[in-house]
Amino acid sequence: MIEAAIGSIIRSFVDGVVVLNDTHKILWYDINADIHLDIAIGLNILDFIPCSPEQLVANEKFAITLNQKKLIVEVKKFNTDKDYFILCIEETTNLTSNQKARLFCLEKIVDTLNEGVMMSDHEGKIILYNVAQEKLEGLESSEIIGKHLWSAYNYNPQYSEHKHTFKTGKPIFSRYRAHSTVNGVPKYVNYSTFPIKKDGEMIAVFSLSTNESNLKDRLHQTIELKRQVVHSESKSRPYKNGTSFTFDNIKGKSLALKNLIQEAENISVHNTDVLIVGETGTGKELFAQSMHNYSSRAENPFVAINCAAIPETLLESTLFGTVKGAFTGAANQMGLFEFAKNGTLFLDEINSMPITLQSKLMRVLQERLVRRVGSNEVTPVECTVISASNEDPEKLIEEGRMRLDLFYRIAPTSLYITPLRERTEDIIFFIDYFLHTYKKKFNKPVPVLSKTLLSMLLQYHWPGNTRELEHLIENLIIRISETVQAIDIEHLPSYMRGKIISDHTNKNKQKEMKKHPFKSIFSNSQEYYIQKVLDETDGNISKAAKKLGITRQSLQYHIKKHGLRKP
Repeated sequence: MIEAAIGSIIRSFVDGVVVLNDTHKILWYDINADIHLDIAIGLNILDFIPCSPEQLVANEKFAITLNQKKLIVEVKKFNTDKDYFILCIEETTNLTSNQKARLFCLEKIVDTLNEGVMMSDHEGKIILYNVAQEKLEGLESSEIIGKHLWSAYNYNPQYSEHKHTFKTGKPIFSRYRAHSTVNGVPKYVNYSTFPIKKDGEMIAVFSLSTNESNLKDRLHQTIELKRQVVHSESKSRPYKNGTSFTFDNIKGKSLALKNLIQEAENISVHNTDVLIVGETGTGKELFAQSMHNYSSRAENPFVAINCAAIPETLLESTLFGTVKGAFTGAANQMGLFEFAKNGTLFLDEINSMPITLQSKLMRVLQERLVRRVGSNEVTPVECTVISASNEDPEKLIEEGRMRLDLFYRIAPTSLYITPLRERTEDIIFFIDYFLHTYKKKFNKPVPVLSKTLLSMLLQYHWPGNTRELEHLIENLIIRISETVQAIDIEHLPSYMRGKIISDHTNKNKQKEMKKHPFKSIFSNSQEYYIQKVLDETDGNISKAAKKLGITRQSLQYHIKKHGLRKP
């Protein structure tokens, strides 16, 4: 048969051949077993190959995926007394020896590059990780190749830049971020991410990371020398750029805080937008101002705005500016983006920004162009944007209070400030620091804290963080008299005493703690403390019970239990 003869000749050059008649019926075939194309003579090829009749035209070539294999199908038309269609099938992974040698050489070249290269496939699995990338991130390729990116770097898959690039086909340029941490030290790299397309189809994504360690060290030295010169000229000289703080003003002794400051200094060297995440009172603006003053933008303005304090309509005009006639009473006025010039714009509590305004902010950050309200003209955005949130961005995104695309724009680099309750060393440091500070301010002798009170303060969860601790110490020093030998629990303001006592027990004893707030706190000195309160209230049961935060009946029970005396 002529169709078999033609097919056999072509089959010697490709992985499979199928000969069809003009109605797409199979006349003859010979296909590699690996391809698993289970067909039969006399059947219509369209029942087995995912294509349309329009694609089965002469000299057409198209790609298909069959049984998880990527195949290239080329259609050839052969005219004799009848019309035949010949499908030449090639598996894209079937490399010739020459192609294998070429691939080996390319892999060797990639491994000798000074720039780090990491590539992931359509599933987000790491398929390439060169030697330079290992040095930059302190990881071993043998440990992460084959893993999903989010598993290798331990983050939520929805925030994967590779996954985002694979979906959109759009590259991401010049990011500066630490994806890995070695011995508690974040390993920052500057990188860009690019999609890879073949025959119009996305097949992979790769990131190219630049080794900037030497340049970064030189920049650090230059900025540090400049800071020391300025600092030595006048320690009391006020800053003229709108700031009050530098990294010298950030106090604390914990390793977590020192690592955080080092991380913030590393980020400051690069002209990149930053998202600072931390609870109320952790010092987000303190870090923002310090980062501005540590950077090359220090001579330019630092402009801060609290997004929660301004109504939506006013916030838009405040950020972007207005032109005369845009609305009643509007005048020509530049917005904060323009006012910040080449400096820093600090958007505090960005988690409170209305969702409708977030889309406008995202466009400004994406295009780096700002348009005043009521105007058609645009102005380039030259400032760096530092945002701050007192809530977890992942929670905000899940609850629909922050756009995911805005998060990608405001957080090319993120800084997470550890809460005070996780830094016990800093609690001790700040207690001593604020005692000394307010002792000098109020010019009065300050006694030491009792062991019981100190223990409670160390175990308190400090929802207001450093700011709450400072206010408490200030309040204590104001309240105590000069005859007090030691600051104890009774010297606490009533509202703080209740909070600290209630918070002292662990989760398993919370219910018991609400009924008997002092029961576990004074496990070793309960008897002494009750007797002390009885003495101070001259044996008045009602007053003593109120001061202890328990009922009269409960107090009577404890007096009887411990054999206490009433004065």
